[in-house]
Amino acid sequence: MSASLGLPTVTAGLPMPNYPGNHWHHVLMTILIAARAAGLQAIDGPYLVIKDLDGFREMANRSRALGYDGKWALHPGQVDVLNEVFTPTQEEYDKAEAMLEAYRHATDVEIRGAMMFGTEMIDEASRKMAEQLALRGRAAGLSRQKKLEDFQSTGEER
Repeated sequence: MSASLGLPTVTAGLPMPNYPGNHWHHVLMTILIAARAAGLQAIDGPYLVIKDLDGFREMANRSRALGYDGKWALHPGQVDVLNEVFTPTQEEYDKAEAMLEAYRHATDVEIRGAMMFGTEMIDEASRKMAEQLALRGRAAGLSRQKKLEDFQSTGEER
């Protein structure tokens, strides 16, 4: 695509010098939206400077921040970075699972559509985001370490 568009580069996957931002942002978001509309995973393309794991991690973090499910690995040395970047942290996973538990209680028992979780108001949209993060954590083999009560004891409340 870089060649077809006439971009002044010969190495795919690198940020474009002298461009204020990610020159692929529009393309990446278009791909992401199309993938989600079709019920597909969105996987970002390659990073060709295989030994530059810090640069690879930076580009993978950008992809994750946009909502991508993964990024191509061209070399086995890149796999650990991808697992690190695209696996939720234990804290993120535990919070997502606790939010899901609290929301289930609020909607099934208390018959409410929204509730407070600490200082955050959570609702169906929050549940959907937490579910995606929890599914990703489960797929990576994470198991819950903190319970809902652990969040309540730190000042977060139902």
